[in-house]
Order: sequence, then C-alpha cells, then structure tokens
Amino acid sequence: MQQLVHVCVDFDGTITLEDSTKKLFDRYADPAWMDVERSWEAGLIDARECLVRQIDLLRVSPEKYDEFAKAIEIDAAFCEFVNFCRRMDIPVTIVSDGLDRTIKAVLERAGLKLDFHANRLEWRGDKWNVSFPGARDGCGTYSANCKCQFSETTDKVVQVLIGDGRSDFCLAGRCDLVLAKGALAEYCRDRLINHLPISNFTEANQLFSKALDLNPVGHR
Repeated sequence: MQQLVHVCVDFDGTITLEDSTKKLFDRYADPAWMDVERSWEAGLIDARECLVRQIDLLRVSPEKYDEFAKAIEIDAAFCEFVNFCRRMDIPVTIVSDGLDRTIKAVLERAGLKLDFHANRLEWRGDKWNVSFPGARDGCGTYSANCKCQFSETTDKVVQVLIGDGRSDFCLAGRCDLVLAKGALAEYCRDRLINHLPISNFTEANQLFSKALDLNPVGHR
C-alpha cells in the first residue's frame, strides 16, 4: 500500500537522554578532542574532519565500547512512539551524524528493530576507523551524514522530522511537520520554519498523534 507518512528521527539528544558521542569521547578519548570540537563549532572544519580527528584520539577496546554503548539511556517514551507508528503502519528511520556501532547497541538493548543511517565505525585490529557512507558534497549543514537524502520529500508523502541539533537544520526546511527541541527549535524559530517545540518524547507522542487526528494522513 502507498506510503503516506515517513518519520525521520535524530539519535543523539533526541532518542538518547545525552549526546552519546560526546559522552564517549569525554570518557575514552584524549582531552584534545574538545579542541577539535571547538574548531568545528567555530566553522573552521567540517563534521567529517572533526569526527576523523576525534576518532583518532579514541582509546577504548571494542569490548569496553560495546559495554559503554549498551548503558546509554534512551527516552522511555520513544518505544511508545515506535509502537504507535507500527500500529499506524508509519515507517520510522533513524538519521544520525553519530556512530552506527552505538546506535546498533542501543537498539538491541531496547529490543527495537529500526532502519538507521549513521557514520560507520570499525575496529581495525589496533585502532578505530570512521567512514562516511552518507556524506554528500554540498550538504547544507556540512554534516558527515547528510540527512536530506533519507527523507521522502514528494507530494505523496508527509515527511516528519524529530530532532534537536545542527545536523537536522537542512532537513527541517524540507519537512511537512517538525517536532523540535534544543538548537533545532531555536533554528526553526529564528527562520520562521513551522514547527512544534518539544522537550521529550512524551510531548512528541501527544503532538504527533494530534497532528494525525487533524490531518489523518496515517490512515491507509
């Protein structure tokens, strides 16, 4: 049956209670990772260069990494959101400028099977390597994983975004419904992008359900 609604959800700080990538570096990387972060925040380097340099500073075994990732806490109401979307036959895709190994571990612990797109982290015997299968030249947010390519921006699909940060900025302008927290909410306000502010998935669940009631696009 024809898809009518598609939801893209950011991972770090949206599904998770904290930014798991920053928490990883804070715990297991040389403190110089923060200097790299500041260079990125100042616009001196793009997200790919930032992540490559930070991963080079990461000092943790695969076993310790996975133990760390499985302990990452998520918004408890996210599972409720996923179950609601499944009942409505609405696909949910996680789009992240973070690390795929973390997302996989978090989803497994939560018992969730969802499509996700993120930067690829691999252990190469004695060090970590990061690659960028979702990178695109000309990305509007200079992200390592350009989220726009994973959206369904056609007249036949209502595209929804739930996010909180810079990597969501470009996609927000293409979506029919934006549920925004943090920096994304500020960005949408400043640029007059139509959005619904949220602080957690409990609020997202209520607003999303109400939006479907007002415009029952989720019913097939």
